[in-house]
Amino acid sequence: MSNNTNFDLENRTFLFAKAVRSYCKEVTPNIANIQDIKQVTRSSGSVAANYIEANESLSKADFVYRIKICRKEAKETKLWLSLIDIHDKPYLNNAKDKLIDEAQQLTLIFNAIIKKST
Repeated sequence: MSNNTNFDLENRTFLFAKAVRSYCKEVTPNIANIQDIKQVTRSSGSVAANYIEANESLSKADFVYRIKICRKEAKETKLWLSLIDIHDKPYLNNAKDKLIDEAQQLTLIFNAIIKKST
């Protein structure tokens, strides 16, 4: 991967984590949502943090390992986003769908990186 591609994906994962946080601020806090918001905040941030770690990896094996964590965290983020209840705020459906789609796109990107790297 070129440095420009690394930066673009690093920025993309960062923006994804920020977008998840912005979305969560709009969600009505209830017992279930509070727990799901905590989880989705952690997992979305972990995608970005582990991608940075992958770019700073000490070996190819370390790089692949970190990318696998990115993929796992992106899948987990998709789950937590799906569980957040927004029935009282249907206007958030579009934002939720976009975030779930981005989590899926990131999962596919990380999957391709893994296949290419092994």
